[in-house]
Amino acid sequence: MTLDLYILITCVKLLLIPSYFSTDFEVHRNWLATTYSLPLSQWYSAKHSEWTLDYPPLFAWFEYILSKLAVYVDKDMLSVNNLKYSSSDTIIFQRLSVIISDSVFFYGSHKCVQNIALIIPKHIKKQKLFNEDKNTIKIFLVANVTLLLLDHVHFQYNGFLFGILLISISHILKGENYWSAFWFSVLLNFKHIYLYLAPAYFIYLLKHFCLKQNTLTALRRLLKLTVIILIVFGISFGPFIWYGQLSQVLHQLFPFKRGLSHSYWAPNFWALYNTLDIGAKLACKNFGFLKKNETASMTGGLVKTFKHSILPSITPQTTFILTLVFILPCLWRLWNSKKCSIDFIQCLVLCGLTSFLFGWHVHEKAILLAVIPLTLLVDVSSCDCAVFTLLSTIATYSVFPLLFEPLEFPTKTLLFLVYVYFLYKRGKFNSLYSIERYYLISLGPLLLLTDIVIIFLGLKNRYPFLPLLLTSFHNSIGVFYCWLKYYFYNLYSNSNQSKYKDK
Repeated sequence: MTLDLYILITCVKLLLIPSYFSTDFEVHRNWLATTYSLPLSQWYSAKHSEWTLDYPPLFAWFEYILSKLAVYVDKDMLSVNNLKYSSSDTIIFQRLSVIISDSVFFYGSHKCVQNIALIIPKHIKKQKLFNEDKNTIKIFLVANVTLLLLDHVHFQYNGFLFGILLISISHILKGENYWSAFWFSVLLNFKHIYLYLAPAYFIYLLKHFCLKQNTLTALRRLLKLTVIILIVFGISFGPFIWYGQLSQVLHQLFPFKRGLSHSYWAPNFWALYNTLDIGAKLACKNFGFLKKNETASMTGGLVKTFKHSILPSITPQTTFILTLVFILPCLWRLWNSKKCSIDFIQCLVLCGLTSFLFGWHVHEKAILLAVIPLTLLVDVSSCDCAVFTLLSTIATYSVFPLLFEPLEFPTKTLLFLVYVYFLYKRGKFNSLYSIERYYLISLGPLLLLTDIVIIFLGLKNRYPFLPLLLTSFHNSIGVFYCWLKYYFYNLYSNSNQSKYKDK
């Protein structure tokens, strides 16, 4: 099953090589050229392109290693002057680099599924259902349609990064906390978006690994964890500190001037907020409170800072405070947890989902910070299963506007339908309430409206942002509902209902 699944999914990825790719393809090609052609002291300060490095140093080194291989394929792709270069050899090389690096995700998925067995009671292990569930979890992970669309059509390296996260989680499940801290530190130095999950790691390692021992042992463990983290960050940032580039690197990693929402609205709380502001502005226009020629500044699809027209404008500090306030309850529950392995993963889900909902300039792919860990819990309870079914389906649909080319419509629709059919055949829809099923069914008419009706009526030329606004608004309602439902379950459910237990 394991090898067959890997081969099958790899074949699907190979078939997607000729697909449309976004500007992220040029972003990563430019990073190849930057790390290959320029000295290290200029990696984060080069101005030859608008696509400057904005990932942490370990990812820059990853691009550097790839560039050393790319030179044997097409050296022209490594020229900093060849902007928007995309020869057939370059396309194949970059596509294959994603496919091959996905082996890390497959390995991490395998280790997580394997180590979950360590916290399953013996009478459950003897049941045939458990083996079927393990295969289901592995399929949901490895064949994640959202990752397929993001990485192998749109073009990114999310699978590789989530593979490292799963490796870290697998060590938590096995009780190997030093290794878990090491791999999570490595992950943070590949992509800093995973800082959203750091509070759950901090609470778990501090309370359930360090402080549960006597004082001397606790201090020893805390010191070892600190050394591990400092070594990883030292290796990553050390060369840039040596060249006096630390401030430039940090400026690239945290560009708060990019605005509250990305040009592509992630389906989070701020999509609801922005839509409400637009609606309030239109209402004010109709009643004569605003000039008719004023337009909503956030609907132009540009990445920039803007002010809301009617509602109060949001600052980075506001989003940070809201995120912190809303993750505190789940962190407190993890602190007091007695079934800490499963509660740790649930806390990861809530930290990722809360940060996605209320964070500053959140990208659509950040919803996977909740979906990927939640996949491991699909068989823990009916609530875990229901929220996973809802959230994973919404996550897949929410990236559809990224694939706006007409030729990609059959690809994304077919993959989406196959995924929904698999959810149905595995009985996951049985965990949903009727209203939740109706919500998912409504995605069908929404797709017809945004991808067919609006285009057929010629409205897209007049209102180019309308399909995205409708998609983001509709999906943000579902994501917000999932957050409320899962938070309520996490705080008030009886953990004894779970069939899992710690070692």
